[in-house]
Amino acid sequence: MVYGTVLGIVVLVCAILVIYDVLVNRKGLSDGMKIFWVILAIIFSIVIAVIYFLVGRNSDSDLFRARRVSR
Repeated sequence: MVYGTVLGIVVLVCAILVIYDVLVNRKGLSDGMKIFWVILAIIFSIVIAVIYFLVGRNSDSDLFRARRVSR
């Protein structure tokens, strides 16, 4: 019972950290990418928190931003 409660708190904290960071600190991300990270944080809290803080904080990984073609 105690482990379930602790795990639930950890899941909630991970989701809140990712959502807060995406919405407040990442002004360079497109709206589509912000929605993408928020939805994933709600569904897969712990795993997405780890992936987000390793990969997702890089603005170059924005899937919804138009790419510039260099000539």
